[in-house]
Amino acid sequence: MLRIVPPLLIALLLATSAPAKDKVMLKDIVVEMDLEAVVNAEAAMRYGTLATDLQGAIAARLADRIAEDGLTLTVDISEAELSNGFTEAVGIAETKLIGDVKIAGKASNALDNIFTLTVTIDQVRVFFPEGLDETTLTVSSQEYYTSLIAAFADAVAVRIDD
Repeated sequence: MLRIVPPLLIALLLATSAPAKDKVMLKDIVVEMDLEAVVNAEAAMRYGTLATDLQGAIAARLADRIAEDGLTLTVDISEAELSNGFTEAVGIAETKLIGDVKIAGKASNALDNIFTLTVTIDQVRVFFPEGLDETTLTVSSQEYYTSLIAAFADAVAVRIDD
C-alpha cells in the first residue's frame, strides 16, 4: 500500500494545482447603452454620460493591460436603475446596474468570455466616501452615481481573467 500512496498523492497534487493563466490584454474598451436600459426618470437624468464614464473607469483600472494585439472588451448595459436613500433604509433598494460583458478577438468564436454582471447597492456601498450619511443621498447625487460606476468597473476588472 505504501507504494500506491506516493503516485496517488502526486496525481492528486497535479490534478488540483491550476496552471497560471496569462492576463487578458485589451486593445479596445467599448461601453454601449440604449435609452431603454434606463428604467426610471431619475436615472435618465443622471445617466446621460454613463457609457463614457463607465468606459473611462474601466480603462483606468485596466491601463496596465492595453496592448496593440489585445482583445476587445464590450459592455452592453441592459438595465440602469437608481433608488433613493429612503428605499435603501427600509431594505427595498432597487439600485442596480446590469450589463453583458464580452471579451473577444477579431473573429468571434466559442472561446469568447461572455458574462452578465449585476452591481447592486450592496456592492456600491464600499465605494461611498468615508463618513457619508446614506440617508441624505438622492437619486441625482454625484456620490451615488460615481460609486455605482466605480463598483461596476471594479467588478469587470476582477472578472476579466475568469
